[in-house]
Amino acid sequence: MKYLLLILALLGIAAASLALREHYRPYGESVCDINAHWDCGIVNHSPYAVIPRGSEHGLPVAVIGIAGYIVLGVLAWKRAYKSMLVLAIPALAYSLYLASLEASPNKLGVWCLYCAISLGTISLMTLLLLLRLLLARPSVSDASQAT
Repeated sequence: MKYLLLILALLGIAAASLALREHYRPYGESVCDINAHWDCGIVNHSPYAVIPRGSEHGLPVAVIGIAGYIVLGVLAWKRAYKSMLVLAIPALAYSLYLASLEASPNKLGVWCLYCAISLGTISLMTLLLLLRLLLARPSVSDASQAT
């Protein structure tokens, strides 16, 4: 489990790093401008790509993603799965919020490939962590036999 979570953390770092590159790339020069539905440049130059939202000098969301995946990777290395889950759940919730903005024609109406990869990565990490922690719990019959 440790190494699978580390690989996923590295994948998340790569996806967030590519999104950050799009954020600083001049507008209209996105290598991820695939069609009318997929354009990382539009997403990463939108007001939703920085915190606080719309701030000209705000913190890019991709930087938060990189930092988050680094922390998750360190925790995976230490096998601190409960701590990982505590961080992964809000990260998944925020990623789903961002995906809802991408899906909404009234907000962005266009998807970022790197963001979709990150969403898939944090979703899989959260699912694996939930399964790991649920399967690692001793059953009631095991607890009664120990006494």
